[in-house]
Amino acid sequence: MLPNPFISADEQAELQLFTESLERFCDAEIEPHYRTWEKAGRVPRELLRKMGENGYLCADVPDTCGGPGASVPFSFAVVEVLSRRGYGGFVGGLQVHNDIIPPYLLHCGTEAQRAHWLPRMASGEAIAAIGMTEPGAGSDLKAIRTTARRVSDSDGDHYVINGSKIFISNGQNCDLLVLAAKTDPAAGAKGVSLFLVDAATPGFTRGQNLEKIGQHAGDTSELFFNDMRVPADALLGGVEGQGFVQMMRELPRERLIIGVQAVHGAKGALDVTLKYVQERQAFGQNLAQFQNTRFTLAQCATDIAAAEAFLNACVHAYQRGELTPEAASALKLHTSELMGRVADQCLQLFGGYGYMAEYPVSRFWTDARVLRIYGGTSEIMKELVARGMLGR
Repeated sequence: MLPNPFISADEQAELQLFTESLERFCDAEIEPHYRTWEKAGRVPRELLRKMGENGYLCADVPDTCGGPGASVPFSFAVVEVLSRRGYGGFVGGLQVHNDIIPPYLLHCGTEAQRAHWLPRMASGEAIAAIGMTEPGAGSDLKAIRTTARRVSDSDGDHYVINGSKIFISNGQNCDLLVLAAKTDPAAGAKGVSLFLVDAATPGFTRGQNLEKIGQHAGDTSELFFNDMRVPADALLGGVEGQGFVQMMRELPRERLIIGVQAVHGAKGALDVTLKYVQERQAFGQNLAQFQNTRFTLAQCATDIAAAEAFLNACVHAYQRGELTPEAASALKLHTSELMGRVADQCLQLFGGYGYMAEYPVSRFWTDARVLRIYGGTSEIMKELVARGMLGR
């Protein structure tokens, strides 16, 4: 594959050392246990603490806010390595913690909110989740029904929150939930606000860990809020009605990091397939000698290379503050669909063994399916791209 033209030689050398360190960490701390965690439906909290100790969490959070103070590519490199190794279930929740929640705090939070949460997230002491989706509201965020009513009493100013969320990554493990709620139900999108909710707050209840067809190592939950009282200073940014604007501002990075996961997950699926077809024998020769195998692999590699070029350009645009919502949507659409195709084609080359859970290609295949759903479905991505083209 071609080198990334948007990264200097010095930064590339530093990234190489960083990824090599992370690979060794994975060999020692993740690989021996991952199948067990898949069966358990979650990774242990201790893993996040160990990652924090090694500088793998919230890598681009400034050191003035308690983070490692590295650049964006270092944070993305964590997702690259874990995705390529086939840890898609863990990546699904980790990118929420590393790449989705910190920008909300950095760009929208108050100084006190950043000081309270970001150092704890970077160390792994606090695990973060985001609560947008509800049983009747997915991509249509204006349709959420969770409410937050402001009250003043002898305990001071509070919000009383009632409602529920579904499909929440890190729902079982989270300490911090960035929660979308209606502070003015009559105001539509202008009535949505975001809250920084401590999961230890009375009235916060976790449902069961939901069973999924893929990403088994990631905990995914329903969350319930019954007269949950949060202090007024839990309102993200301190101003009501900014939630929809804040979410729209930060969604491009969410879709960008899904693109990172998809491209490098596709690379991982191709890696294990290349090894397999050179070892597996059929009709007196290994599978790599058949033209169908060679053509399939060549097409996968070519498609990945083209997607990676698009990804690199989008990452560079994000670093310059120029990544548009339309470009992020197009990237998410293209790369998530790509990973689905590559994982499927690679599994086919394994034959019956590809359908067995003990072969890692099966994990790439099942984990890939949700990438076309979370962060906005492929259909929503097409609509957003079309709006950018047509002006409406």
